[in-house]
Amino acid sequence: MIAKVIFMAVNYVGGLIMRFPEILRLPEKLEVRDVMVKPMESALLIIDVQNDFANPSGRLYARGAEGVIQPIKRLLLSARRAGATVIYTQDWHVRDDPEFKIWGEHAVEGTWGAEIVEELKPADGEIRIRKPSYDAFYSTPLDHILRSRNIRTLILAGLLGNVCVLCTAIGGAMRGYKLVVPVDAIFTIQEFDNVASLRFMSAILKAELTTVDRLRFEVVESTL
Repeated sequence: MIAKVIFMAVNYVGGLIMRFPEILRLPEKLEVRDVMVKPMESALLIIDVQNDFANPSGRLYARGAEGVIQPIKRLLLSARRAGATVIYTQDWHVRDDPEFKIWGEHAVEGTWGAEIVEELKPADGEIRIRKPSYDAFYSTPLDHILRSRNIRTLILAGLLGNVCVLCTAIGGAMRGYKLVVPVDAIFTIQEFDNVASLRFMSAILKAELTTVDRLRFEVVESTL
């Protein structure tokens, strides 16, 4: 697989010029595999599938993001049937949040834009984590909730793959969680960023790459 980047030249103090290649080759091919998880030890994290990002009327709409809703919905239904923990994260900002200097105003607490899209509306009892930044572990009770439920595996879905999904994956890996990434259940705007993020999660964080259809929840036999 070949990933393309724009040719650049950067001037440094002293006149040194660093040239970046126009084409990069992955060290090895990314592969998706069949993955089986134990539902009682697994949590599906649906990351930031909110109106401001996944609806064309949103303030920070990522063009094409709505295309990931149906794959996530299929994954969500499978997780619910299996009895896995389901957790939604929401980007959640106070007015005049410093992050708005970077991205503009978005996902303001209490607004339509900050709400989860209607197609993925949480069921009663499903958990919402409202986070102030990219990583769902930062300044939230997520780790405490996961450990209280003896969760060991995180299934990551949502958007954007190279921002909040990636940062949350790093946060999870740093805390010892096993990561599973159904690649068709995450969305990234640029192909290069998508491939680079998946490469990092796979090679560095040791995430297992799979698809919605190749991810299976282990069937728990009744002892009654």
